[in-house]
Amino acid sequence: MTFDPNDPHRYDDMLDLPHHRSQRHAPMSRANRAAQFAPFAALTGFDAAIRETARATEDERELANDARELLDRTIVRLRGMNPFPRVAVTTFVPDAKKAGGSYKRTVGRLQAITRAGLTVNGKLLQTASITDIEILQDDA
Repeated sequence: MTFDPNDPHRYDDMLDLPHHRSQRHAPMSRANRAAQFAPFAALTGFDAAIRETARATEDERELANDARELLDRTIVRLRGMNPFPRVAVTTFVPDAKKAGGSYKRTVGRLQAITRAGLTVNGKLLQTASITDIEILQDDA
């Protein structure tokens, strides 16, 4: 019998052979079989890209006019307080790597009010990013 590479039945004689099982070695577990291929990373950086894509961000919510007016009134009220109170300021922080960002709440003593924003705990919180200001009671 000659070997014909185009014969569609060339391997038919092997189809019914029993599966070989070693008499010397125990079968390898699925975890160990998978682990032998783990060191090979064909796509370097792929895992980091997947994690970055999966990382959740929030869309920035635009404040309604009445909410913006309430913020402005709160800032005017804060200007008139001496000494400045403790506040909780919520700001939207854009994400550096992708669309969206996160809302961050900063709690501390208000130190200054400028055109640029509010300084709380030595950090300037930009006016444009402020979404809420809560005046807190001082601990007595």
